[in-house]
Amino acid sequence: MTQPPSQQPPQGGSGSPQDPHQQPSQPSQAPQPPAGPPAPPAQPPAAAPGFGAPQPPAGQPPVPPQAPPGQPPAAAPGYGSPQTPPPAPGYGYPQTPPPAPGYGYPQEPGTQPGPYGAPGPYGQPNPYGGHPTQPQYPGVPTPPPAGPRGPFKGKAAAIVGAALAALLVIGGGTYFALSGDDTDPKKPDAKGSSAAPAPTGTGDVDTGDGNGGGRDADDDLNAGRKPGEAKVDWLMTNDVDLPRNGADVYGPWVVGDTVVKAMYKSVVGYSAADGKKKWEVPVATEVCTAPVAPAGNGTIVIGVNDKTGEKADCNVLQQIDLKTGKAGWKKPVPKGTGFFALSDMTLAISGSTVTAAGTGNAYGFSLTDGKQLFGGSAADCQPFAYAGGPKLIAAAQCRTGDYKKTQHQVSEVDPATGKPKWTYKLPPNWEVTKVFSVSPLVISTEEPDKKTWSIVALTDAGKPRSTLDGGKDKFNPKCGGGFVVFGENLQGCTGVAADANTFYMSTEPTQLTNGTNDVVAFDLNTGKPKWRAAAGPQRTMTPLRMEGGNVLMYMEGSWDRGGGVATLAPTGGSPKVLLQHPASTAQIERDFYSPKYAYADGRFFIASGRVSARNDTEEKQTKTMMAFGK
Repeated sequence: MTQPPSQQPPQGGSGSPQDPHQQPSQPSQAPQPPAGPPAPPAQPPAAAPGFGAPQPPAGQPPVPPQAPPGQPPAAAPGYGSPQTPPPAPGYGYPQTPPPAPGYGYPQEPGTQPGPYGAPGPYGQPNPYGGHPTQPQYPGVPTPPPAGPRGPFKGKAAAIVGAALAALLVIGGGTYFALSGDDTDPKKPDAKGSSAAPAPTGTGDVDTGDGNGGGRDADDDLNAGRKPGEAKVDWLMTNDVDLPRNGADVYGPWVVGDTVVKAMYKSVVGYSAADGKKKWEVPVATEVCTAPVAPAGNGTIVIGVNDKTGEKADCNVLQQIDLKTGKAGWKKPVPKGTGFFALSDMTLAISGSTVTAAGTGNAYGFSLTDGKQLFGGSAADCQPFAYAGGPKLIAAAQCRTGDYKKTQHQVSEVDPATGKPKWTYKLPPNWEVTKVFSVSPLVISTEEPDKKTWSIVALTDAGKPRSTLDGGKDKFNPKCGGGFVVFGENLQGCTGVAADANTFYMSTEPTQLTNGTNDVVAFDLNTGKPKWRAAAGPQRTMTPLRMEGGNVLMYMEGSWDRGGGVATLAPTGGSPKVLLQHPASTAQIERDFYSPKYAYADGRFFIASGRVSARNDTEEKQTKTMMAFGK
């Protein structure tokens, strides 16, 4: 990775850029599925290009990294070969072929996207092969990586071309295939009781009709639990009648003894212990955006559409107390004018401020009463997104007078006024794509024309601290499932974590099935690797965040072995398993589409990132959330 010099920046977006002339593949008619675990769809997740250009000499501006030379090895074959053609999409999917996707939309299945539609990193053939994803239904793309810029950032011509082609597209979950090996890094001490009660919650249990995990309605999910394995506390299925295209899920957020998620026209709090509904806040129109986390006091502000129908704009804010389930203030965000009135907004919370931003729009509001604190200016450098948390970070695009030239900058701003405390300007045509960590500040940047990716660490004063040197490793942070057309989701990536002096990132698996991977620790003061830790035989691990000074990770499961939760010490070593999920429910655990994770008080939650089905019957049988505990 190369560090952009301290100059003025370009503007970036989210999502995985694609070839604007590439047509999506056409679904085939569905044969009867074979017995046993289904073959994975031939659709790999988008992979961020590898990085690792040498550091520039001290005091010299770095040079953007170049594409690595050499031809990667052939793609690894998926399991279950030959693949069964995916069933034809039914309920919830368009029946006629969509128009050619615009800039920033997913590629057809079967190729590993590289930057800007290239098949694999820097236009080379896919060196790794597709991860066996398990979307609930075919035809849905995988989530974007961290590296590439998103749609409509930088080139004016690209803005018009893709905006009209926007189908609502959702990224798929990434699963690393493992197979039956009983050797785990460390067996947890299972002092839990015998089987937990049957799953509870507001939805129906699986009727055992072959969908999902295929369990009987009266099945005890812990009946097959082995010594050393965690308990399944509860399993929830969908109880909401959704529109034809399904709905995104926001959350889960854990506040005290309540786990909360928002979907379609409601925000619902469930008991973390047994999954029973505690409260529900209905909203008149669809939930369309939300921050990655609520405020420390449990308050959140979500975005909802201003009306129903296809012409709705996502520009209304709704405050909710997640501790009590009480709705608070509600107000619209001032609309942009002209073309930028189409802008999608993203939300972030820092202190007592919630920000709403998108292309042409950037505002701050009081989290307490909704009063507008700042925004609406026509400055030369306009924020297009914020990252929240302990600090408020703004990513902005500046006017250049040349549509072929983009200029981005990053600032820490005062949450009360929106005024910058400091500003770091990227070199021309480098774009801010993600904020991996707010404190310490670690950002992902890209120079899209040269297809180069760089992870940069900044000091608390906004000065360059280091650029990560990835060497020959390949990394693929997973950064969400939804594509925002004009807004830029800066946060929400998994596969990364950071403490004061170290940044942790997981490598890609060594092979498609029965593979393993490492977590690499980078010194934020030098950008150099400090150590690497192996997941163990036939296991892969994904950092989620820091937990008590350690790296909290999700250990990927397989069809015959459950996933789990583990930690890594800040000095490295072997993973310490906190929860080893039961093998008897491994298929259910893998059945969550575009999964989202939360861990609190010794309990781990998995939630689907989107709920959609081919018909009403399957919609009611779709598994939406699952909890594991001691």
